Formats: sequence, structure tokens, C-alpha cells
Amino acid sequence: MNQDIQKSIDRLRSGDPRALARAISTVENRSAGWSDLLKALFPHTGKARVIGLTGAPGSGKSTLVDRLAKHYRKENQTVGIIAVDPTSPYTGGAILGDRIRMQDHYSDPGIFIRSMATRGSLGGLARATADAATVLDASGRDLVMIETVGVGQDEVDIVRLADVTIVILVPGMGDDVQTIKAGIMEIADIFVINKCDREGAERVEREVRAMQSLATRNDCWTPPIVKTVASEGVGTEKLAEAITDYEAYLKKENLVFKKNVENWQERLVEMLRDAMLEKARARMDGGSLERYAAEIAEHKRDPYSLVEEIVRGAERN
Repeated sequence: MNQDIQKSIDRLRSGDPRALARAISTVENRSAGWSDLLKALFPHTGKARVIGLTGAPGSGKSTLVDRLAKHYRKENQTVGIIAVDPTSPYTGGAILGDRIRMQDHYSDPGIFIRSMATRGSLGGLARATADAATVLDASGRDLVMIETVGVGQDEVDIVRLADVTIVILVPGMGDDVQTIKAGIMEIADIFVINKCDREGAERVEREVRAMQSLATRNDCWTPPIVKTVASEGVGTEKLAEAITDYEAYLKKENLVFKKNVENWQERLVEMLRDAMLEKARARMDGGSLERYAAEIAEHKRDPYSLVEEIVRGAERN
């Protein structure tokens, strides 16, 4: 192994926050040595619990993550937080910077917070979020919390990465029934109705329970509904208990390994897709892509044959 990589790993494993930050930047930016770094870190992973939180913009995800982090720190658990933000069209960086909302934790070495830009990725996660979670896991964090970007109702990628997926709803944000029909509702291991002091919280709860009565999950788990007012810290302990209950259920039913296998199946497909895409892109410079696009726009060739041609070329290489 490269000595520089080994030194970085040793510092990261010893709790050096700068080494951790550099490692995450390396994998996020796909800098030189990123793949070797992840290969070396992977044997040290598998111990952290990964909790994903998703929901619509304004549902209070950041505040809830902040409260949960405080709760787990009181239990002397170390926490890593990945806050995935929309991408700035000008700089390519994270546009909201959820770390601003979690400033109370800056002086606490037991909490590491990282904002990540989506950089055009769909599904609520940045492309390198899984790799950043791997780095945090290898660094010895007890818990990794991932807050998705909050772009809408299709943020289902988090279910492939998290051990526990929390879907946050709030009353009074449009057509509640329509929201419940969305695919995001199907991934919840726990539902949170945040800002439950608002009018309409009971209606949201009734509609979620009605939805649950219509279908049974494959693992036979019925996601609990936890009411919170994150801005005041109300309901945080109940949410932590619900997380513990779900983890205990998975262990009792011997579903932990099965869930890990299912998650890795999905992630392997994603990784293969990315690798093949990079291989294909490497064969085309900007000029080739523009020329191909012009030929298709002028109907001089069809895109389907072109894609097959590019794939064959990538396979030969």
C-alpha cells in the first residue's frame, strides 16, 4: 500500500478531524488515489449505524438531525453527519450549507459535519455520499446520519444506503393525500410528523395509518409514527427509541444481513453504472460528444446505434 495512504488512514483512524476531512474531499472529488483509499478503508467499516432522514424542503430535517445528534452525544456516542445540499450553478458547491444550522456542534470533537453538493445527482443524494459514509464509518464513528437534499417526493436513493430510513412529514404543506401516494412514502422505516403543534397534524397521522392498512411490508414491520417539534426538542427521545426498536426488530427477525445484501445489490449496480459511464466518457472528448449530438439532431444517424457503438468500444478497451 502507498505509504501516504497508510499515513492518512492511521491519522483518520486515530480521530484526526483534518485527516477525515481530507479523506472525504479525496473521494468526493475523485482525486488521485481515491479508489485505493476506499479499498484500504473498507475492512474497517461495518460498525457504524447509518440513519437516513428525508422529506420535503422546510420539513425541519436539519433541526431534527441537530437534536438527534445532541441526544446521541449525551449517550457518549460519536456522530458523523452528511448534509446533502443543492448545487450552486456558479461554483458547483453546496448552496444551502446545512452546517450553518448546526453551529452548536463545532466545538465538539465527537461530531463531524460535512455538507455535500448534489452536483446534478437525482434521488436526493450526492454521487459520493455512500463513499463519504464509508470514510466516516472507517473513522470509528458510532453513528452516521445522512440528511438528503429535500428536493421533493422522489428521494428514494437513501434506502439503499441507510440502515434506518426516516421520512419527515409536516402538516399544511399542500395536498397531504397526494404526498402519501408518492414513492418516498414506501421507503420509511419510521415516519416523523414534525411541527406537530400545527393544525392538521392529526389528519396527516390518520392518512399515514390508512395507507399502512392497505399494504404490508415484506419484512412485516409497521413503521411507527413519531410526533415531534424539532425546534423545541419535543419528541427527540421518542424518535431515538423508535430507531432502537426497529434495529432490535431486524436483529430479532434475522433481517440485518438480508437487508445489507439487498442494499449492496442496488449499490453495486450504481457503482457499475458509474464505472461504465466514466469509461465511455473517457473515450469521447468534448468535440466528439458535440459532433455526435449534431449528427443525431440532423438525423444523420440514430442515437441507439451510436450508444451500442460506444459501449462496444468501451468493452474492447
